[in-house]
Amino acid sequence: MAEVKPLVIGDLTAKVPVIQGGMGVGVSLSSLAGAVASEGGIGVISTAQIGYREPDFDTDPIGSNLRAIGAEIRKARQIARGGILGVNIMVATRKYEEYVKAAVAAGIDLIISGAGLPMDLPNLVGAAKTKLAPIVSSVKSAQVIMKYWWKKYSRLPDLIVIEGPLAGGHLGFHREQLDDIEGLHYDDEVKAIIEKVNETAAEHETSIPVVMAGGIYTRGDMEHYLEMGASGVQMATRFVTTYECDADPAYKQSYIDAKKEDIVIVQSPVGMPGRAILNPFMRRAKEGQIPHGKCHLCISSCKPADTPYCITDALINAVKGKVDDALLFCGANAYRAMHLEHVRDILLEFA
Repeated sequence: MAEVKPLVIGDLTAKVPVIQGGMGVGVSLSSLAGAVASEGGIGVISTAQIGYREPDFDTDPIGSNLRAIGAEIRKARQIARGGILGVNIMVATRKYEEYVKAAVAAGIDLIISGAGLPMDLPNLVGAAKTKLAPIVSSVKSAQVIMKYWWKKYSRLPDLIVIEGPLAGGHLGFHREQLDDIEGLHYDDEVKAIIEKVNETAAEHETSIPVVMAGGIYTRGDMEHYLEMGASGVQMATRFVTTYECDADPAYKQSYIDAKKEDIVIVQSPVGMPGRAILNPFMRRAKEGQIPHGKCHLCISSCKPADTPYCITDALINAVKGKVDDALLFCGANAYRAMHLEHVRDILLEFA
């Protein structure tokens, strides 16, 4: 068995080396993130359309989201008992810079950022104490970020998250790669990324922990990556079927009911492949465009006139429990969920 040590990110220490992955829209907000932080892991709020419950979301989605970032961080702090809290902010988010600044202003401990390379994140955060964690899927992207940040900002990432091909939601892989995941031999890439990050950290006489995300469901999955040199794991799907998760019970039940063959790769309206549960909505989406209302300004790559359906509408339906009219993003292991459990019990398993 691999020894499980705390996850140390600069002056932050998580007793359990587990980061709860950020899940939008509304799946990981203050309840889930606060509970994970309070039990010694790192709780993460997703900023994706975080203001969907605000009364003016339809007329001012950006303003609603920016307000909700501060509100959810404050609520999570009350639950977290001094634990570590992060936000996940997608680079592809429209007005990305404003979201980052809102999270920093609210005193967030950590920003995790993917769906594009967060090249200017150090500039946006400035002198704040907030730790920065880019998400990468290849040695090349890890190298590019570290080199660029150091050259331009004299700063290195405080943490690097590797997101593998078994993750849920939008994926940083081509469709053909996802059709033959075994053929990717992705563990070799993980080892190469860890090696490159360690090498760069040593050159600068510092340490940059690397955390593995995608397909981690049990302690055994975590130990596999700890043995390869990772400092911890990021896990999202396992936390969906917790009592503390912010999603509607019907959303959680859709994971419990899912069989392995129900989990499929879909083409998201924003132009990326993603992993989701095949449900009546996804079957309708395959047949033709699903009409939608006005744009809620989510992702910069979405073209509302051409989109097969509105991803914001589909994800809001998911979190509200309208599961037959929803995009149900999930990780490759969602079918392993058999019942609801408490966050505390998961973190005890991983401690």
